[in-house]
Amino acid sequence: MRTKGLRGVLAADPQLGAGNVLARVLAHGADPQGPGLTFDTPVDGHPAGQPLTLGQLDERVAARAAWLHDRGVRPRDPVAVWATAAADMVLSFLALARLGAIPALMNGKLRPEIAAEYIRRLRGAGVLADAAHTELLAGHDLGVPLLGTPQGAGTGDPAQAPADYRHHPDDPIVITHTSGTTGVPKAVLHSHASLFAATRHLLSMPQAQGTRRILNALPAPHTATVLMVNQALGNRAEMFLLSEQGGERVLDAIQRWRPDGVFGFSMTWAELARFDLSGYDLDSVRLWFNTGDCSHEPHVRRLVAVGSRDVVTRQGVTRVPGSMFIDGLGSSEMGHSMFHITHTTDTDRYGRCVGRPYRFAKVAVLDAEGNELPPGQVGFLGIDSPSLFRGYWNDSVTSYRFRLRGWYLTGDLVHADADGRYYHLDRAVDSVTLPDGRRYFTALSEERVLAACPDVTDCTVLIVADGDAVTTDVLLELAAGADPTVDRTDTIRAALGADVGATLRRVVPVSADDIPVTVTGKVRKVALRERFLAESSS
Repeated sequence: MRTKGLRGVLAADPQLGAGNVLARVLAHGADPQGPGLTFDTPVDGHPAGQPLTLGQLDERVAARAAWLHDRGVRPRDPVAVWATAAADMVLSFLALARLGAIPALMNGKLRPEIAAEYIRRLRGAGVLADAAHTELLAGHDLGVPLLGTPQGAGTGDPAQAPADYRHHPDDPIVITHTSGTTGVPKAVLHSHASLFAATRHLLSMPQAQGTRRILNALPAPHTATVLMVNQALGNRAEMFLLSEQGGERVLDAIQRWRPDGVFGFSMTWAELARFDLSGYDLDSVRLWFNTGDCSHEPHVRRLVAVGSRDVVTRQGVTRVPGSMFIDGLGSSEMGHSMFHITHTTDTDRYGRCVGRPYRFAKVAVLDAEGNELPPGQVGFLGIDSPSLFRGYWNDSVTSYRFRLRGWYLTGDLVHADADGRYYHLDRAVDSVTLPDGRRYFTALSEERVLAACPDVTDCTVLIVADGDAVTTDVLLELAAGADPTVDRTDTIRAALGADVGATLRRVVPVSADDIPVTVTGKVRKVALRERFLAESSS
């Protein structure tokens, strides 16, 4: 069933893709006085927190396109963008896409030496960096010129912007990067068609509740934010974009802006779980939408207990207490979450269930040779979807290493049940497999620990194989007021189960600052394992 109105027209538009949503929405008659985007920092004199209309957004993008064009940026030129503010990232993306260039969006938390090496590997045409990041790049050989700041680009004359570039479906549209858990992040390339495939599908479906006034708590340089900006523009929804995704910042924004949907990563929900949510006004929220890593049950349960949602009853549509949480599993490479499952206060299917695949995605559980495994057997997750990335920029070796018999290998270990639901057990690099075939999973172990210990807000399980020996450490982040001297070892050993429990070495209360994380907040378990082995050898 196709949705009537503009959304249906957009879904059927063959010219529409990830690089021209703003232009096509206007071309199809959207009201220029309707919603554009709202940022948490000023934009060219426009106050922070005040919405830009669709027409104002188009003008600000045109100004930046003119400025960039004057500095020689042309179609298919890769241009790195390194900044902190969401406005700088999103407006730069829209302007560069308007020119047919290839924005390479970089997380502002990258270390300067990593950022410089990443820029060199892009072999692009230039760099846009805000003042703080321009200073951090000083003295580094980038191989390309610094073009100026994203804010400076706003001084361009919108009347002098060249005509919108006409994209082909295969044209490269954006480069984003992975978390960089082991060093320089991988540069993920998406095309005009690939990064719009999921959005086109969603526009053809009835619009879900919780998608009319959205708080975007996703990292601004991430593929997910590009997706959400395009979805909001296509849905003619309001969207407020945060430059920082910490728990207090998100709660404050919910109370002030009163969104009906909040979109973020699992680490943001983990941070929110540290707060007593009953002390905040979260009544406006109907939907929490998670992408990236799937979320832990205790974090989801805390969120669905607040807010409200619409349900259909015999008396009609009724608003009831308790919101919805849509969980899934996604990555920059996937181009969108591949799975979805909806949790409310009434649901009880957890255990790291990520649900069923979206209709546009084909998925399989594979063995090491690429053979499909039946339900119940654990294997590697393989994806085949029109939303998949086009490869790693300037890195064909790595691009093909993650392909097997036509499938893209995500690096995740999963299994399916007989009803077609999928369960995420771990990242393959974080699991341990013994010669006798037994497997130990860190993510699944974390799920079990959190379910067993209500006074723990988050935890990290580290399983290390050193020769024939397997050792497990559990690092606990305790809730406010929890007693750090309480011995939780027996409870945790029982929760881990017989196999993993037998390898438990120690349970250690830690603070969040003790856990090394990537620029997007993922725990760097590789670094923790290296630290463990170094401590053991000394």
